[in-house]
Amino acid sequence: MAKEKQTAAVIRQECIATDIYSMWIETSIADVSHPGQFISVYPKDRSKLLPRPISICETAPGRLRIVYRIAGSGTAEFAGYKSGDPIEILGPLGNGFPLDGQDALLIGGGIGIPPMLSLAKALPGKKTVVAGYKSELFLTEDFAGHADLWIATEDGSSGTKGTVLNAIRENHLTGSVIYACGPMPMLKAVKEYAIEQGIPAWISLEERMACGVGACLGCVVKTTGKDEHSNVNNARICKDGPVFDAKEVDLT
Repeated sequence: MAKEKQTAAVIRQECIATDIYSMWIETSIADVSHPGQFISVYPKDRSKLLPRPISICETAPGRLRIVYRIAGSGTAEFAGYKSGDPIEILGPLGNGFPLDGQDALLIGGGIGIPPMLSLAKALPGKKTVVAGYKSELFLTEDFAGHADLWIATEDGSSGTKGTVLNAIRENHLTGSVIYACGPMPMLKAVKEYAIEQGIPAWISLEERMACGVGACLGCVVKTTGKDEHSNVNNARICKDGPVFDAKEVDLT
């Protein structure tokens, strides 16, 4: 699937939680993207040399949505974009989730929740989403009609108090395949749970990326097989991932 760098246009943007923004972008990249892929967004401030990788939350013909957290000066710049503003993007990037899962358990933590929306809309069969938050919720209404949603919060303000695994065990949630995206501690726990239950798991790794196209080797993960590019037991998250079979990556 060919990637393309283009100057797209912001359709609209809104703040949906503290420091969390939802932006719809008019772009042809939407029509060739796959759930689990991402785009790189380039700041207008050229003193910030590197683009920011942001997962695709959902798509519609000719447009896509990103939901991101302000994490630094680059994303703070994006948060100021208005309808009609140009936005320079590259995509679609990375490999997405396989879509052959039935009775799927989708697990998202924090800013790993947005890509679960496009996946929930694309997967066939029964889908159960387990979303983990610190406290403040976002995107919960978007899953309505696409999946059953269960919530975990660290402070217990909504849903199960604790982690996504606490919510899964407390509510006796099951599935024949797991898809997950979120912080590394969560993904480690999900991998262990999948092995314990004998369930295949596909995980999307969140990692700070540099080039976003696999050239710089700035984002690597240990794997069970050798990478053809470097001939070592590493994979480039941006190009070989971000989605991996959990059994094939070493998260220790």
